[in-house]
Order: sequence, then C-alpha cells, then structure tokens
Amino acid sequence: MSPTQIVVTVLVILLVAAVVAVAVVAARRRALRQRFGPEYDHVVAERDSRSEAERELRDRQRRHAELQLVPLAPDARARYAEAWEELQVRFIDSPAETVGQADELVTRLIAERGYPTGDFSDQIAHLSVDHARTLSHYRDAHDIHLRNSRGEASTEDLRQAVVHYRALFADLLGDEPVGSHTPQQRRPDAAQDATNR
Repeated sequence: MSPTQIVVTVLVILLVAAVVAVAVVAARRRALRQRFGPEYDHVVAERDSRSEAERELRDRQRRHAELQLVPLAPDARARYAEAWEELQVRFIDSPAETVGQADELVTRLIAERGYPTGDFSDQIAHLSVDHARTLSHYRDAHDIHLRNSRGEASTEDLRQAVVHYRALFADLLGDEPVGSHTPQQRRPDAAQDATNR
C-alpha cells in the first residue's frame, strides 16, 4: 500500500467513525427527548450545556432504576380518587387550606408508589423518568403552594394550584384526569363518579 492509500484509508476510517459517533449521539438524544418530553428542554435550559443536561437525565434514569416502584391496588386507587373528590369539595369553603391538603395528598400518593418524598428537587428528578409530561404542573402547583404559605396567592392562583396538582395526581393514579371539572365547578354527581372508577 502506498503512503497516499494509507492516508486515504485512515481518513475514510476516521470519517466513518465520526459519522457513527454522531449517529450514536443523535440516537441517544432522541431517546432522551422521547422519554423525558418537555422535561428534556427544561433541564437543557437549566444546565450550562446540552451534554451536561443529558448526563443529568441519564443519571436520573440510573437512580430511577434503583427504586422499588409499586402499582396501586384497586382499593387504594379508589381511596385516593375519593379523597381527591372530597378535597375539591372543601376548596369552595377553604381554598388556602385545600392547596396544602392537595400537596399532602399528592406527596402521600408519591410515597405509596415508592418514590422518595424528601427534597422537592429529588422528587422532581425521580418522577421525571415516568411522569415527565406532568412535571410542569407539579412545579407550578408547588410554587403556588409556597406563595400561599407566605400569603401571596390569590383565590384564582389557588384554584390553578389544585388543577395543576390534579394533573400529576391523575398521572400517578394512571387515570384520566381525576375530577375533570375545576374545584369551583363541581358537579353534584362527582362523588358517585369517583366511586365508579
């Protein structure tokens, strides 16, 4: 083989290796985007680089794989659905207290499913692997809950918090949205609907 042929062969090998590397990175990125949905963009926006964000998301998947998640038994699902309906009824008379109760109910459900419930950031990280599409709702609800604890949330904010909590709550239950009405628009037959789930 002549020196020119060797150089051309090495260049072709390097080019093929580069194309393969780009394809692998693109496939991994596509898989992360598909798995994490809007959470992918959220993490990319928070980090200094896309590669750092993707490392974080892969780390979340690794930590998630170590969890011992459990599905809810039918009676537990019914109990949670009923508790949610009761919470929505209470909203009319005491919206500020109800948002705190919604946060507690969602946290209990998260724990019963087997997710850690300590630090909110850790909760988000663990939930993002299977529930990424409802995390923006959870973040918004949590933010309103914190503003409510400082006395800075309006009644409309509180109503929105309950709607946001409901999105994650329904996702964790594996249901269609629980109580498809807003807290102020409760139907008289909603309690019956909850028992039929």
